[in-house]
Amino acid sequence: MITRQRLAAGVCALLAALTAGMAFPAGATADEMEGQDAPKVELVLDVSGSMRTRDIDGGTRMAAAKQAFNEVLNATPEEVQLGIRTLGANYPGNDRKTGCKDTAQLYPVGPLNRTEAKTAVATLVPTGWTPIGPALQKAATDLDGGNGMRRIVLITDGEDTCQPLDPCEVAREIAAKGIGLTIDTLGLVPDAKTRDQLICIAEATGGTYTSVQHKEELSDRVGQLVDRAADPVVTPVATEGATECAKAPTLKSGLYTDREEFGQQRWYRVDVNPGQELRASVSVAADRAVDLDYGLLVRAVTERGREIVRGEAAGNGRTDVISTGLRYPKPASDDESAPAETVCLQITNAFSAASGVKTTPGLPLELTVDVVDGPGKSSDVASFGLGRGWWLLGALVLTGFVAGLLWGWVSRWRVAIWRTN
Repeated sequence: MITRQRLAAGVCALLAALTAGMAFPAGATADEMEGQDAPKVELVLDVSGSMRTRDIDGGTRMAAAKQAFNEVLNATPEEVQLGIRTLGANYPGNDRKTGCKDTAQLYPVGPLNRTEAKTAVATLVPTGWTPIGPALQKAATDLDGGNGMRRIVLITDGEDTCQPLDPCEVAREIAAKGIGLTIDTLGLVPDAKTRDQLICIAEATGGTYTSVQHKEELSDRVGQLVDRAADPVVTPVATEGATECAKAPTLKSGLYTDREEFGQQRWYRVDVNPGQELRASVSVAADRAVDLDYGLLVRAVTERGREIVRGEAAGNGRTDVISTGLRYPKPASDDESAPAETVCLQITNAFSAASGVKTTPGLPLELTVDVVDGPGKSSDVASFGLGRGWWLLGALVLTGFVAGLLWGWVSRWRVAIWRTN
């Protein structure tokens, strides 16, 4: 019995070692991002009257926010340009029109002077209204310009009190500009309405939402978001597709963003030389309520309209992002002067808006285009239909062979013991 257990353990260890070798191949390092401006972050803090509420670790919400800001300011990376904007900090009256204009830049976006920033935060006293929409509009202007990472971190304890300027619509309009600005939201002890509004704001720009109940959670999360701005990222390039191929923009390899109306078609052009392969993938996000059962289609066609290849996907409401893609290898030519082929990419969505939902701006679309050398040599394993998984196939064959030998030896040993007994 002990011998069999040891043999089984040995087989498991061998299989585990082989599996580990397959699951963790050597990682590739990312190219350094060059030519980008310094990352910019603006912290947008709610200083409305409700921030006096004492329900975060025995203290007020305002006290928790000030402590979090002080800790974050101490740990802000040197390369990050940081600013602070307030909403509801200056007008204590009851005039709604005036209260909904109450947003101001407490500390300008730029190189951080920690002492000045902390002094400015220390003076804040919970005062007035909650104009989230106007504050987001101003914050986007504060971060305007440059090509580096830009992020707004909104911290509030309540929903916007300045309707009909819906902050979710404001976030969609910011995203529709294609300026690569992300809004992350944090709700201090939020109720259901506040949570839904903050989730909508974050999702509209590809940001995150976090519910906060304790001081440490607030400090940790804000610090993570500020640090994330310093991480190198690929910034999508805003483009605008056309209604037909002849008028479409010509794209090179890269990451692009656009907006597509419900049921609309967008066209783009890509030049592919002989011996190259076009790889394209597209994602469309439902950043608002949509009807169930939707689809996405991407087609590669010639300039004369002949379809080359297509990719399609369907959804049923279980996810708010749908993606598909295609590959088109253009055969190599013996004629070195052979011209490039213009491939037209057509992207069509089959989303429909739920009742009462605004259809503008369109749904966010992200398109990845990659033109690479095609599989032209017999040594290229892609030509055998295995991609780069040949080593995985070899490892599985070796694993099966070794396991078969061990199992046969164990079986023979057990038969010999049985005959002896």
